[in-house]
Amino acid sequence: MNTRKQKLVAFGECMVELRRVEEGLMRQAFGGDTLNTAVYLARLAGGAFDVAYASALGDSDSFSDAMLASWAAEGIDTGFVERRAGELPGLYTIEVDAAGERRFAYWRQHSAARNYFASDASPLERRAAEIDLLYLSGISLAILPQAGRDRLFALIDWLRAKGARFVFDNNYRPRLWSSADEARQTYAAAYARADIALVTLSDEMDVQSIADEAQAIEFACALPCREVVIKRGASPTLVRAIDGSRTEVATEPVPTVVDTTAAGDSFGAGYLAARLHGLGAAQAAAVGNRLAAAVIQCPGAIIPRERMPAALLA
Repeated sequence: MNTRKQKLVAFGECMVELRRVEEGLMRQAFGGDTLNTAVYLARLAGGAFDVAYASALGDSDSFSDAMLASWAAEGIDTGFVERRAGELPGLYTIEVDAAGERRFAYWRQHSAARNYFASDASPLERRAAEIDLLYLSGISLAILPQAGRDRLFALIDWLRAKGARFVFDNNYRPRLWSSADEARQTYAAAYARADIALVTLSDEMDVQSIADEAQAIEFACALPCREVVIKRGASPTLVRAIDGSRTEVATEPVPTVVDTTAAGDSFGAGYLAARLHGLGAAQAAAVGNRLAAAVIQCPGAIIPRERMPAALLA
């Protein structure tokens, strides 16, 4: 009997994070949208699936070494990571206002992750036969040059032809794209291939230049993906099933929003973990909302293990 666990691989960029804690003092950590999701997925795997992270790092700096060690400590397979000679990870800073909303500054133009597909065969391509589900975001696509995106889409086509699934989160950072039109075309290519789309409504409104929320919802619900999950901040999450039916799932109110960093990333992890554990889409959205509610009550992208909600998948 084949007892091999499913292999879920998240692809993207992890950076050095500097968070302002007081005037003149920053606290260093690591973060990135798909990495945040991978960490929470690994915490929720429960033996049902394995989680790997695919990215590129430097080969001789202490930050890259520390990143790999921290991922391994979370139970993440680091065998899909490319170490690139003389290169470095990117860096970003976070400042949070009184309402918990974030302001970022980035130094990522020359990060190693941008060159993941620069070699003849990336670890993702070499180990593609092992992958059962590939997860990436709009940021994962934005950091790549066009040649890298082309190879990534070719890989996704190969994976889907062999029965693997592809999940796309539309996380959008305008400054990473040369134009909104480039982003729209690239997102359309991703949605055309995605089995599950995790759509932050405000991001999709920006990408598609849609000002009306109702119109944006109709656009998202018409996407060709088998399953579309629409995140709307504190408003109920909307799930559109393959048959076109729609279900609203209430978010969880919290007493105080401390930091919204990784709210969407953690939701995606909770949702996908629940689906991989066999829960229905509406139940999975409730799990995602519960995890996101815990995350926004703590500073930083990755909350301590002891702050993870109990019996989240029960």
